[in-house]
Amino acid sequence: MNYRHSFHAGNFADLVKHALVLWLLTTRQAAGPVTVLDTHAGAGLYDLTGDAARSREAEAGIQRLMAAAARPALIEALAAEVAALNPNGRVRFYPGSPVLIARALKTADHYVGFELREEVAGLLRDSLKAFPGARGEIGDGYDMVRAEAKQARGSLVLIDPPFERPDDYLRAAETAGGIVRADPDATVAIWTPLKDMETFDGFLRRLASATAAPTLVAEARLRPLTDPMKMNGCAMVVVNPPKGADAAATEICRWVAGTLGDAGARAEVWRA
Repeated sequence: MNYRHSFHAGNFADLVKHALVLWLLTTRQAAGPVTVLDTHAGAGLYDLTGDAARSREAEAGIQRLMAAAARPALIEALAAEVAALNPNGRVRFYPGSPVLIARALKTADHYVGFELREEVAGLLRDSLKAFPGARGEIGDGYDMVRAEAKQARGSLVLIDPPFERPDDYLRAAETAGGIVRADPDATVAIWTPLKDMETFDGFLRRLASATAAPTLVAEARLRPLTDPMKMNGCAMVVVNPPKGADAAATEICRWVAGTLGDAGARAEVWRA
């Protein structure tokens, strides 16, 4: 299963990822200036009338979120960011992690996002032009965030690969391990699809071996994990989670699963 940002922009998995990333950033900012590093940044901003219109996943994701009458605080925070980009009330534009984070940066904060594909890296740079504390770079994010993390102590790192390559799970675990070994104060958030438990459990075992650090697993399952060809849910795996992360992840995952999922949907938040 390939996961391209532009095709899936604004779907349920983006809601889980981006609501939790916003909370993680705000929490880290409370302790002082923060550097955010992003391995697979994508284009930064998405027009939902483009590739996403073909998948129609945004209709079942961000459009339902924006129409919901009652939203918990951490979901409301994401809704406010989307509303700010769509002042006419329609939901045409959706912020990827780069724009979402760049909009929330304080004066002393920094964001560096990496994108391997040259044409997408150009879109990334364009989307960040208005934000002096943010920049987009072309290159292999797995390797480049490790070099950047050595220079930025206590960074917040987002690992969000498209899972187009068979070694993405392995490289995500190895990259997280390299970061926390070099900087034990770093927080690393890894997004993964949930297709089947065998794949996910294997990833968690690799990650535990690579990091040996406290790890939070937040799952939002929209349907039972019975068809490995479908993205039945998603997970955010947070290495070195800050205080309050369990409650924050529970609020987000319960709302997404309960509001957007099928009858068998559920949320699970636990420590690996």
